[in-house]
Amino acid sequence: MNALIKFIVLLIALAIGNVIYKINTKESVKVPPETWWGPGDPSKEDTRIVPFKIQVPNQILEDLRQRLKNARKFAPPLEGVHQHYGINTNLLKEIVNYWLTKYDWRERENFLNQYPQFKTNIQGLDVHFIHVKPKNVPSGVKTQPLLLVHGWPGSVREFYEIIPLLTTVQKDKKFVFEVIIPSLPGYGFSQAAVRPGLGAHQTAVIFKNLMKRLGFDRYYVQGGDWGSAVTSAMALYYPDRVKGIHLNMCVSNSYLAKLKLLAGSVWPSLVVEEKQKHKIYPLSNYFSNALLEFGYMHLQATKPDTIGVALNDSPVGLAAYIIEKFTTWTNPEWKNRADGGLLERFTYDKILDNIMIYWVTNSITTSMRIYAESINKESNVFDDRAVITVPSACALFDHEIIYQPVSIFKDRFAKLVQVNEYDGGHFAAFEVPESLAKDIWLAVSKFEEPPKPNK
Repeated sequence: MNALIKFIVLLIALAIGNVIYKINTKESVKVPPETWWGPGDPSKEDTRIVPFKIQVPNQILEDLRQRLKNARKFAPPLEGVHQHYGINTNLLKEIVNYWLTKYDWRERENFLNQYPQFKTNIQGLDVHFIHVKPKNVPSGVKTQPLLLVHGWPGSVREFYEIIPLLTTVQKDKKFVFEVIIPSLPGYGFSQAAVRPGLGAHQTAVIFKNLMKRLGFDRYYVQGGDWGSAVTSAMALYYPDRVKGIHLNMCVSNSYLAKLKLLAGSVWPSLVVEEKQKHKIYPLSNYFSNALLEFGYMHLQATKPDTIGVALNDSPVGLAAYIIEKFTTWTNPEWKNRADGGLLERFTYDKILDNIMIYWVTNSITTSMRIYAESINKESNVFDDRAVITVPSACALFDHEIIYQPVSIFKDRFAKLVQVNEYDGGHFAAFEVPESLAKDIWLAVSKFEEPPKPNK
């Protein structure tokens, strides 16, 4: 009898949710205006595309070396806490020593300059991007433009290992990728806005204009973290330009998604497979983990400039703040390890490359403002009140910080053609580039298939 009552309650709840969902999906899509975000006169926009190389002055490197040498003594960690109080300062000490004695920026600078980089002014901002074209493309193989978008606390550095996997012709494919990888505004070598309002949705407009500037009328987009929000907005606003979207963080925060999540508390099998149930239920654990891991988000969505002062002044503090995320967001179990598990998927050079991009550009404060502009001012940044109509694919990684099963997010995508699961965490391109590249190839192969005739 109890099971029958639960079933009836679920049916009623889902019916109500479906009505709410349909009401909300009737909202028209409002494309953000093409705001001028930079200084200067909009009538004098410089439309040139200028080659760019990373060249950090010696005085910045010497200043960094002195700050690392003169860092104050760390508070010793409590016994046996590993990474549960944030980054373990014994681990941090090891990384800072590596940074000071073994990390060679000039060598890493050459590594980062291996791919062609450019800048161009879009809506008043100098936007930095990597642009790699495939070589030796045989006759009959089509080149497909692919925009790759990173998130926080990442950078374009996340994509360096995946670039050759996407731009090299494969024997069984009739296409190959030409990749465009921009730095988000206010991140790394891309200029930050001088006025409020530049969030994920507005960044989608900038990147549409970047692709237009490069001469691409139709293209594919891919992203995780903020890249997921930006590329989703591009697919929503410009379905005539975006041929398909691939995400490695698929999220819906709609009324229907929330209702399904609650319904699963009563009947989990309606929402998630048994092997993945522990990632969501009981909901008390799910929300406890959110409270544990997302404190940074509230801070950055409300007071980014305050924490930015501290992080921008101390390279050690910046490293601690960022590296902690590369531990817990890659695998939550790594909190139980003294070494944070970092060398399982990364090297210290890779991690420090990413930190250095923030440090040498003074961009940590401006990078965090996307939280204030998107979450604090636009609470529907991950909502699906408007459905994405272009062909879509999702790669689900086991340790993604925001895990949702396909049953919850699928209503956001009208043409969801592929969902695959892989071992890995939040920084998929950086951690497991082979798996992510494989999924992108599979997805675009399906996107490129001609439509089947109706029977």
